[in-house]
Amino acid sequence: MTNLRDLGASGIQTPSLILGGNVFGWTADKATSFAILDRFAEAGGTLVDTADVYSAWVPGHQGGESEAIIGEWLKGSGKQGKIKVATKVGMLDGEGGTKLAPARIAAACDASLKRLGVETIDLYFAHQDDEDVPQEEVLAAFDTLIKAGKVQAIAASNFHAMRLKSALDIATREGLPHYRALQNEYHLLSRHKYEGELQDLCVEYNIGCVPYYGLASGYLTGKYRSEADLGKSVRGGRMTAFMEGKGPAMLAALDEIAAETGATLAQIALAWLAAQPGVTAPIASATSVAQAEELVGSWNVTLGKAQLDRLTAAGA
Repeated sequence: MTNLRDLGASGIQTPSLILGGNVFGWTADKATSFAILDRFAEAGGTLVDTADVYSAWVPGHQGGESEAIIGEWLKGSGKQGKIKVATKVGMLDGEGGTKLAPARIAAACDASLKRLGVETIDLYFAHQDDEDVPQEEVLAAFDTLIKAGKVQAIAASNFHAMRLKSALDIATREGLPHYRALQNEYHLLSRHKYEGELQDLCVEYNIGCVPYYGLASGYLTGKYRSEADLGKSVRGGRMTAFMEGKGPAMLAALDEIAAETGATLAQIALAWLAAQPGVTAPIASATSVAQAEELVGSWNVTLGKAQLDRLTAAGA
């Protein structure tokens, strides 16, 4: 039985990995997406992460493609209510306005519910902060959705510490819902967007951190070791900065620990994240069943303190 962790005070439990849905309908077609979701559920996964904006950046897409595929899979597989879904509002403009305008939150939620084919969104993220709307109004809009049974719990993504703390204070003062999870960029080669004040807030307020880009867009898998490797995927162009920075030293440390543990580099990088204070589970996506198999294997990898310290030092 896979060990489950509480995702903050959201009422959701998950193993130490959440499946990312950003690739569904983009670099993973529907059949492949279904197969990946099947394997994740079979292995004991409980939570899939998506967003209304996935994958509006693809020519001919409008956003909602990932949600629609997940919704079709939930219905066809009989997993409605068994596999939880996190989705987001705030990056796809449409009915009701832009970002976190209350009318936009209401309309976007209804649209996401329809695409997902569910009555309740298990975890609803503010995809990005919106300083143009008072936080009281944003939280009140989410409160309306929770009271209507359309959302179970809310969360924040891409928030700075000061704004997250402000939202928590307002929620306490006004009797509005608290953000129960945080989704920011965090991985072995980028730690400043979480470590420090945000991490301290997560620990103090029992906010479950679910980092994205846990594998540094694939760099930490070891797939990109030279310029000749950059053409291996659509993300190859992002790797140059890692190659010119601390990336090679980090891959060397990961290689050493892989030899010691028998785990893959990706599994080790995800296990390091899952061991950090405040982190419930990193989010990672797969474009094949083989990749999904590797990802779910990460929740069986336990690193010793010396190994964790070696990786932390390599990225310092």
